[in-house]
Amino acid sequence: MKWVALSGLCAALLVSLPAAAQKSAAEAIADYRASLQDGNPADLNAARGAELWRKARGPKNVSLEKCDLGKGPGVVAGAAAQLPRHFADVGAVMDVESRLVHCMVALQGFERDALVAKPYSGTAEKATDIEDLVAFIYDESRDVQVKVPQSHAKEKQAYERGKKIFFFRGGPYDFSCASCHSADGQRIRLQDLPNLTQKAPAQAAFASWPAYRVSQGAVRTMQWRLYDCFRQQRFPELKYLSQASVDLITFLGVNANGGTMAAPAIKR
Repeated sequence: MKWVALSGLCAALLVSLPAAAQKSAAEAIADYRASLQDGNPADLNAARGAELWRKARGPKNVSLEKCDLGKGPGVVAGAAAQLPRHFADVGAVMDVESRLVHCMVALQGFERDALVAKPYSGTAEKATDIEDLVAFIYDESRDVQVKVPQSHAKEKQAYERGKKIFFFRGGPYDFSCASCHSADGQRIRLQDLPNLTQKAPAQAAFASWPAYRVSQGAVRTMQWRLYDCFRQQRFPELKYLSQASVDLITFLGVNANGGTMAAPAIKR
């Protein structure tokens, strides 16, 4: 039990044998996550992201405080709960990360290619600016109801394309997203695989990303989550901020409508 001593955070799992016998693995993992939430390291990412949001940076030396995330310039509270959505200024549907990068380019003058070249931090690396900013933006939507819109024609088209991607089978294992996430009661080892075609699990899954991954010691964004899913399916690499990624997030978000945002969460 050396790992327990090292983490100092797993005491919630040390229960009596009779109690443990009455708990499923999923319930025990849920209790473990709950015990960590008050000390979620993602809070530090969000705090750094808040500073980055307000700091004048980039070739234009301006802040992101005029960035429009869908609720008006500078309004961050509740914005992530309504993304992806159509933005008239670009004529496209954008998720949180694609809209953030757009603002960093348009307002601050950063080079897009440089921003997207390395959006994710590596092992034992400092979080990227994008990871910190995303943590901040989502933290501002905590406890807000998910309302991903479908009023614009392009939003509906994005949803339909995302649905097709979700069920598309391919690769060396003939997998799809649905292979793991369209049936009840499936798991990999101790990890439950939520049925993302059903309302309650779809809401819980969408609302908990981005998340701090304990196993990686880093905040991982929704774009990263999809990238890693494609990797595990042995699909071609999912390009950061690609149309396919935004479409798939749109599909997942619409399925989660009515849920309550709980990100950044904490996961194994």
